[in-house]
Amino acid sequence: MAVKKVLKYGEKSLREPSKEVHKVSKKITELVQDLLDTMYAQNGVGLAAPQIGQNLRVFVIDVSSNNEPLSPMVFINPKIIKKSGGVIVEEGCLSFPEAYANVKRYKNVMVKAMDVHGKTFVTEAKDGSLLARAIQHENDHLDGILFIDHCVNRFEMDSILEQHHLPPVEPDRLLDEPEIENALENKENND
Repeated sequence: MAVKKVLKYGEKSLREPSKEVHKVSKKITELVQDLLDTMYAQNGVGLAAPQIGQNLRVFVIDVSSNNEPLSPMVFINPKIIKKSGGVIVEEGCLSFPEAYANVKRYKNVMVKAMDVHGKTFVTEAKDGSLLARAIQHENDHLDGILFIDHCVNRFEMDSILEQHHLPPVEPDRLLDEPEIENALENKENND
């Protein structure tokens, strides 16, 4: 279809919750293709509809590496139904060009969604894999949550954002994540 403009941090619609998709119509299949085209053009791992200005509960992911064939995954109306553990990982986002920072994520997730044909599926991603982190990252976009809201160090994050000429962290948006904190503490105590 088409490569779309990716909205940058600071655009209001990145903070708005997205609407459920009631039917996988031609409009939705075109949106999916636009997301894939844009994600591949930007060398991304994932892209959510709000990032191209469409506040609908749709995202795409492809975690294949350079020497593997493309393996796109489509998630429509996703819901994370199980999550456990915790990891601290470096993350970036196409809406934050060149800005990377450490964030807290669940180590394991199970998600239920519809594919591009409207069929429901469940997939599980474990061990802090790229897929596990990408599912959480893209799913957050559908709720107006950004990766910086999970940052490990707010002041370090502000410094990184400033270097890339992006607005600072919004302190009231920082997430309190006791489940991840507890999992990280337990891991530390067991190491």
